[in-house]
Amino acid sequence: MLPAQHRLRASGDFAAVLRRRGRVSAAARVLVVHANAIPGREDLPSRVGFVVGKSVGNAVVRGRTKRRLREHCRSRLGLLMPGTDYVVRAQPAAAGATFAELGAALDEALARLGPRWSRTA
Repeated sequence: MLPAQHRLRASGDFAAVLRRRGRVSAAARVLVVHANAIPGREDLPSRVGFVVGKSVGNAVVRGRTKRRLREHCRSRLGLLMPGTDYVVRAQPAAAGATFAELGAALDEALARLGPRWSRTA
């Protein structure tokens, strides 16, 4: 489970990440990571939200995919830049991905974001 201060919950927060100017996205085969640094929040922790749509599968598959992504993000909180909001959007191929494949895809997407957005690049 992600700590409360690292969770993106409100729909307005999701919209701010996905629609605000200055956001950046990086795609892997099974997911897309959107990142946006919110001005004036540099001293606050990074926050992560998840979007797993019906195209991924039924409720059981979507829930499992979200839990797996949440665990991978929790273990990588140290790699995320403070004051930045991230939205991880699962692609339909995420339904058949293993836990390790989801982790590798997340690492790949974070590396593609570049050094300004994550510490993996």
